[in-house]
Amino acid sequence: MTGVLALNASFEPLTLLPIRRALRLVIDRKAEILEVDESRVFRSERRELPCPCVIRLVRFVHVPRKFRRQVTNTFLFARDGYRCMYCSRHRTQLRGREFLTRDHVVPLSRGGNNFWKNVVTACSPCNNRKGNHLPAEVGMFPVHRPAEPNYVELVWAVRRITPVQAKYIRMFYGEDVLRALQAAEAQPIQAA
Repeated sequence: MTGVLALNASFEPLTLLPIRRALRLVIDRKAEILEVDESRVFRSERRELPCPCVIRLVRFVHVPRKFRRQVTNTFLFARDGYRCMYCSRHRTQLRGREFLTRDHVVPLSRGGNNFWKNVVTACSPCNNRKGNHLPAEVGMFPVHRPAEPNYVELVWAVRRITPVQAKYIRMFYGEDVLRALQAAEAQPIQAA
């Protein structure tokens, strides 16, 4: 199981929790179970609880949206679909000592920064070839213009959701966001 989808009191998807944490919230009456995995049950000396798939917090938790998420390789690679933005090879197509790296479109040594609009995923051969040059100097341009991903895509890009959990993502954020998340999740599988 991938985890338990935790919804805010407003039904906004917040995060995926480990099963033990979700059960603790339910036992402490801080959350209620909305969807269960019928095939699993947790028993204690005095209680029996179905295995939750989706829980909803009893009280609303304010989640600030204005913060800017720092660039991490985990989120950067997920944003770029685990593909080199110069040669389009997927991580599953890299051989031997080749791996994915972070490339600064405008290198730090040339005044670039470490913000979303200046970083792309690059395989190690492409990153070495580009070095500290500008894209025009070596004729290497990213396949897609780098952009800061929206909050929902960023948070859910590295999480796997089940079909039961997906209906809550669709209900709160809409079909377009759900499709984008499912396409990003399926992309590495298709390339394997």
